[in-house]
Amino acid sequence: MKKVVVGLSGGVDSSTAAAILHHQGYEVIGLTLWLMKGKGQCCSEGMVDAAFICEQLGVPHHIVDIRDVFQTHIVDFLVTGYGAGITPLPCSQCNKTVKFSPMLDYAQQNLDCHQIATGHYARIRYDETSDRYQLLRALDRNKDQSYFLYDLSQEVLSRVVFPLGELNKSDTRKIAADHGLKTADKPESQDLCLVESNGSMRAFLDKYLAPKPGNIVDLDGKVLGQHDGIHHYTIGQRKGLGVSAAEPLYVIELDTVNNRVVVGDRTKVCKPECTVHSVNWVAIAAPNTPIRAEVQIRYRSAPEPVTVIPLENQRVRLVFDEPQASITPGQAAVWYEGDKVLGGGVIEQFS
Repeated sequence: MKKVVVGLSGGVDSSTAAAILHHQGYEVIGLTLWLMKGKGQCCSEGMVDAAFICEQLGVPHHIVDIRDVFQTHIVDFLVTGYGAGITPLPCSQCNKTVKFSPMLDYAQQNLDCHQIATGHYARIRYDETSDRYQLLRALDRNKDQSYFLYDLSQEVLSRVVFPLGELNKSDTRKIAADHGLKTADKPESQDLCLVESNGSMRAFLDKYLAPKPGNIVDLDGKVLGQHDGIHHYTIGQRKGLGVSAAEPLYVIELDTVNNRVVVGDRTKVCKPECTVHSVNWVAIAAPNTPIRAEVQIRYRSAPEPVTVIPLENQRVRLVFDEPQASITPGQAAVWYEGDKVLGGGVIEQFS
């Protein structure tokens, strides 16, 4: 019998993934990572629900305390980034450094198990020609999470199962109901776990970063208003600026040296290219020449045609066919060929 460790957050997706694998004859072991204290599906309530699901399925349940890892790799990572005027993407960082690798390490070292599974909406396929594991979009494009998984290594991809990759969300809830799972009707988590536990990203950041008042200015340096900390703003932001103008204004720069938020109209927030660092190539080895692809610069942004130009030191330059708005330093850029993730990385700060 195949053995698999299933990451359980206490939500319907991970619960259904466990039920599917159990029904398929796998020896399922539930594993919940204790990330932080407080409410939210990743924390106390989630651990209780995950334990109940394992009891329903008749499988063992393990809880691993990695709060120190989460503090270092996510909380400190976010606070440092926002303080430096960038907008870090915690989910891909969390998947790589907090969830998948620690799960696999624990499974192999403590449970004699070499395969893990989660409730993510994505697919994996092995390609014999390239001898690489490919990460593919989920069948349900509205739930597809491949964008957040671009940084997983080939080693991790070779050991992961995504049982929900071929399902729609409605299918998932039906399967959960058919198995009588407690989480079948559980509301879906809409925000980051840190937002759920703190009420808002602003409230979370205010716990760590002191107010630092400064000016909101236009491109000519004219003062339009005041802010209480650049960490409350992000490139491309339009709402909540607290300034009025004849036309909509967007944040186009966070000037950390002068503690200013620089705003301008939409034409100023569009950029023809950007550079990306910490690139992870997934479906293909790092190319030596430019390639064509479609790129997403935000999770919900539409894929846009792009030329990916390899640079040194795990960096690339992305040249868009059409200038793009809201290219935000710290966010992920992930490029695809159809449903296949070719690679991805982190958008660099503009010079």
